[in-house]
Amino acid sequence: MVNRSSAPTQSPPVEQTKFWRDPNLGNLELLRATYVTHAFTRHTHEEYAIGIIDAGVEEFNYQGDIHRATTNNIVIVHPGEVHTGHAGVPMGWQYRMFYPDVTLLQQALTELDGTLRAMPYFPQPVIQDPELADRLRRLHIALEQSESRLECDSRFLCTFAELIMRHADRRPWIRPDGQEDQAVQQALEYLNCHYAHSVSLEQLAALTNLKPLRLLRSFQRSIGLPPHAYLIQLRVTRAKELLKQGLSIAQVAFDTGFTDQSHLNRHFKRITGITPKQYRLPGARMPH
Repeated sequence: MVNRSSAPTQSPPVEQTKFWRDPNLGNLELLRATYVTHAFTRHTHEEYAIGIIDAGVEEFNYQGDIHRATTNNIVIVHPGEVHTGHAGVPMGWQYRMFYPDVTLLQQALTELDGTLRAMPYFPQPVIQDPELADRLRRLHIALEQSESRLECDSRFLCTFAELIMRHADRRPWIRPDGQEDQAVQQALEYLNCHYAHSVSLEQLAALTNLKPLRLLRSFQRSIGLPPHAYLIQLRVTRAKELLKQGLSIAQVAFDTGFTDQSHLNRHFKRITGITPKQYRLPGARMPH
C-alpha cells in the first residue's frame, strides 16, 4: 500500500512592520506591514489612509459595510471615518500605507485646475486599478529607498494627482498645457549646472515660474524623461567622463552627486549595462 502523505501546509508569514516619516512631504507618515493575527480596533485617522495590498486579503468595516481588499487593490479611508481592519484569509495580508495630510491632497487638486477647493472625496473605499496601484507601490518604494528628493517629490505629486483625476467624486477640469519651451530650457540648464547637488521640485518650479505639476508634464513631453530621471542620466554621463580620467569609483560617486559607491553602481548599470569597475578596465567597450 502506497503511503500518500498530504501536501505540506504553508506556514503563515511572520508579522512585521516598518513605520517612518518623510520630512520633505510635511512629515508624511508611511507604513509597510505584514499582519496575520493582528486586528485593528475601531478607530479614526486625522489624515487620509491610502494603501496598496501587496498580498493576501484585508477586511475592514467602514461606513456601515464590510469591505475586502485583495492583491493590487487600492484602499482609501477618509479622515475622521471610523473603521477597523483584520485578515480576510488565514495567511493575513501585506500592504503599503500612506497617511497624507488633507493639505497634501488639496495641493495636488489645486495643481490640476488652479483652484483651492474642499478636500478630495473618494466614494469607493476599495479600488481596482492595477496600473495606478503599481504607481503607488513604486512611489512608496521610492519614499523608502530613494535618496533623490526630486524623484520623491515628482512621483508623489504625479501619482496623487492621477488618483484624484481617476477616482475622486468630482474630477477636476485640467487646464491644457501651453508651450513651455523656455521653462523647460531653464530647468535643463539648471540641472546641467547643478547635477551634483540635491535638487528639489520646488526649486525648479520657482526657477521656471510654473506650478510643479505643469513643469513636470511640460518637461516629460519635451524631453521624454521626467526631471529626476534626466538628472540621473546626467550624473551617469559625467561619471563616465571622470572614470575615463582615472578617478576612483568612490570619488566619482561623490563628485557626481550619488550618495555612495553602491548608489552609483546601481544606476550606472541600469543605464549602461555594465558596472563602473568594468567601464574603467583598459579597452572596455560599451554594449550595444
